[in-house]
Amino acid sequence: MRWIWFRVAAAIIAGSGVVAGLLVNIDRASRTGQDLGDVLANYFSLFTIVSSVLSVVALTVAAQWMLRHPGTSPEPIGIAMAIAAVTGPVILLGIVFNVLLRGDPAPIAATDPGWVAFMDSWATETLHVVLPIYFVLDLLFAGRRRGLPWPSLAVILSYPLVWTIYTMSRGERVAHPDGSTPWWYPYGFLDPHVAGYGSAFKYIGGILFALALLGTAIIGIGRVRERRAARRDAQKADDRSVLA
Repeated sequence: MRWIWFRVAAAIIAGSGVVAGLLVNIDRASRTGQDLGDVLANYFSLFTIVSSVLSVVALTVAAQWMLRHPGTSPEPIGIAMAIAAVTGPVILLGIVFNVLLRGDPAPIAATDPGWVAFMDSWATETLHVVLPIYFVLDLLFAGRRRGLPWPSLAVILSYPLVWTIYTMSRGERVAHPDGSTPWWYPYGFLDPHVAGYGSAFKYIGGILFALALLGTAIIGIGRVRERRAARRDAQKADDRSVLA
């Protein structure tokens, strides 16, 4: 029962991180004279933000289902699939950010007032540290997790693939809000103007491969946990029959 409240807390924290980042972008847009509509459209096109918003939705739905259906039965496959689909991207975001990008703030951050700097730090830590750690714990310890069939890997990879197609298609159609370029890509390694399309697609291939490995691990762990839970339930049933 207590895992319901862990999921609720994780959803609230992730939502607060998204809102904090939104306030930071609004403030920076107003201080630099950037078009707010473009800034917000780009903000909600970031893989981090899309993944975090989807995480809030998946965790909220899962917690609501657990509240309405107390007991020990496994969660519905749809909820299990939704949780698995956001687990891989969020964990990968945490790894990439903390290994490669930490300590590399945007230049404008040096001019942020105190409250904006705090909000920026809150958004960064909640979405790149707290949320990934939560999803690792959920994968390993959350009760009532359902094991998924191996073909579910295609579903886990579908969201990152759709986001990639959207991002690469959109990049040439939108200008940078600061007017520096007639294109905008959320991450430098995806920008074909930096090192060409070959480099961008190599990064995309590497990311999808990493997500495939994570998805395989997520499905494998879920299946092992489900088998162990079934054995425990069978043992308890045998013990009760002996006592009876």
